[in-house]
Amino acid sequence: MKALVTGASSGIGRDMSKYLSSLGYDLVIVARRRELLEELKSELSTNVEIVCLDVSQKDNCVKLFEEHKDVDLVINNAGFGLYGEFDTIDLDKELSMINTNIEGLHVLTKLYVKEMDERGSGKILNVSSVAGFMPGPLMATYYATKNYVTALSRAVNKELRKKKSNVRVSILCPGPVNTNFNNVAGVRFGLKGLDSSYVAKYAIDKTLEGKEVIVPGFLIKCVRFFSKIIPDSVLMSFCYKSQKSKNK
Repeated sequence: MKALVTGASSGIGRDMSKYLSSLGYDLVIVARRRELLEELKSELSTNVEIVCLDVSQKDNCVKLFEEHKDVDLVINNAGFGLYGEFDTIDLDKELSMINTNIEGLHVLTKLYVKEMDERGSGKILNVSSVAGFMPGPLMATYYATKNYVTALSRAVNKELRKKKSNVRVSILCPGPVNTNFNNVAGVRFGLKGLDSSYVAKYAIDKTLEGKEVIVPGFLIKCVRFFSKIIPDSVLMSFCYKSQKSKNK
């Protein structure tokens, strides 16, 4: 068994790699910082290949796929967020986020779905967020990227089910998790974050079971439920107040 994990150098991606190794998976771990990947490799018990590249670049994603087609599980975890009013966030940083959160994930999902379907087996886990179920004032573009990930993943998985493919696409939709995300995004959460290793284990276990939408934590499950029945105008007002309170 072999798995490929992007954004593996820290946070959920790092903990997913550790858990997969404990399950006996050989790994392809992908991130930009080699020293962190080397450190992670030293902690794993199975065969590990290190790939240093930026998944926000299409050509890098194609190269990654071409060199590592023989995987049973792909985890598209690379991504980051930005906080602030839409007209004040630096455009280049915003476009980099879009390219990482959407374009890189889209390319890898497309390439691996096709290859896995032809092979007749395989699973993909795309890391989204509870943000993927609602609009998000003050993190508008980040929320929009996660809406894209959520909608794309569910639609592709439905297509696969309809044609009776053995391939499955799952999405992980957590709330706050204790990782470096907050520092990068420039926010602090009012809710207590879940432990990253717990989220990683929960997500992988549910992915291997074939579950489509994976929401760890009772409170975030409640948020997911109410997002289905509360009008968007109310959700946006609540979200704005919540985001405003995060500002450092």
